[in-house]
Amino acid sequence: MRVMLDSNVLFSALLFPGETMNRLMSKVTSEHQLVLSSYVVNEILDVTHRKFPNKVLVVDRLLSQLPYELVYTPEQPEPGLFEIRDVKDYPVLYSAIAESVDIFVTGDKDFDEVDIERPKIVTPAYFVEKY
Repeated sequence: MRVMLDSNVLFSALLFPGETMNRLMSKVTSEHQLVLSSYVVNEILDVTHRKFPNKVLVVDRLLSQLPYELVYTPEQPEPGLFEIRDVKDYPVLYSAIAESVDIFVTGDKDFDEVDIERPKIVTPAYFVEKY
């Protein structure tokens, strides 16, 4: 399956790994195809520069070593595919839909209210348990 990670999940996995995040990354990279959007990668780097400047090289190195498919998020995604409270979350899920991702892994509760058939939206813990 093609699995896309939200920025909060990827950020936690890269900078604050724990048992669940380690298992998630291991499963996704060894048993599935990890897909990252350009929006998520840019957001990870922006947050790291702003909040953890001493970790920029670590994040850069980890991203360069991680096996993933990079997909482009348009600057102006097609509007109206779904409703979500935080407009900054729209491009992330838009990318998952446009790229026919099977599963979208996030810890963001705003995605709980999104009603779409595909991708399936799950938490890291759920993914580790079910997949």
